[in-house]
Amino acid sequence: MPTLAVGVEYKGEHFHGSQRQKDLRTVQAVVEEALSAIADEPISLTFAGRTDAGVHATNQIASFTTQANRPSSAWIHGTNSHLPGDVAIHSVHEVNSSFDARRSALRRRYLYIFGVCDVVPAFGVNEANWVKHSMDVQLLNELTSLFIGEQDFSSFCAAQDTSESRFRDVQRFLVHAIGPYVVLDITANAFLLRMVRNIAGCFLAVSRCEITDQDVKCLLAAKDRSLAPATANAAGLYLTHVEYDQLGETNRLRVPQILGTECTNLLENHQGLKVSYQRPKGRVLKRKSM
Repeated sequence: MPTLAVGVEYKGEHFHGSQRQKDLRTVQAVVEEALSAIADEPISLTFAGRTDAGVHATNQIASFTTQANRPSSAWIHGTNSHLPGDVAIHSVHEVNSSFDARRSALRRRYLYIFGVCDVVPAFGVNEANWVKHSMDVQLLNELTSLFIGEQDFSSFCAAQDTSESRFRDVQRFLVHAIGPYVVLDITANAFLLRMVRNIAGCFLAVSRCEITDQDVKCLLAAKDRSLAPATANAAGLYLTHVEYDQLGETNRLRVPQILGTECTNLLENHQGLKVSYQRPKGRVLKRKSM
């Protein structure tokens, strides 16, 4: 009985998150129904990670076991023929029977996209967090080093998170300027509920001169979500890469189309782990305190 891993992409705008919820439209429910039609049996998916309502994914990984033997074209194109336009299967791999999309994952990578624009565009309105003020990418990159390493991220965790531990290992964090976009690029072994959106909200507050780099340090040390800035909206967040010991071509970054294909090399060339922007010596940041 084969175990399969599929790569899934979706626009989160009209989904109530990735995980199945009673009487709500979710990615899991929609994809399971389509896969079940191809397998001619009920399919139950395990996702690499949960995404909130409104959050997008270019490379969410889901695994399942089935008695059906189908060619890759049937799993991909056949399944897609049963799916709505805001979700698609882009790859499929047969994996070891012990493979579990969540437990076998080594690390996850998210991109959070800010669009800097005086007027919110009609196209792509729900594919980025649009802001009217400029964002100092060098300043934001200086902040990333505060988040690197294994530490308690309670100040950036939603109250509803049920994790036994609030410790997570952020292995890589960079900020990129790509055309009109400012992109937070963060990789960790795993993430707490709304952790990336809460970090993005903090960076947004810094860019607006509402808090300082010292405030961010204090916030991490306080381990108190109530002291943190507001959560950034879901529209800017993309799950773009889940890394495993297997999966071949699926085991790579998939760049959101809103950023354009020309930025793929930039982002793929920053695949290394334990890398962060190094704070220039002697730089003093003067900003309004919390």
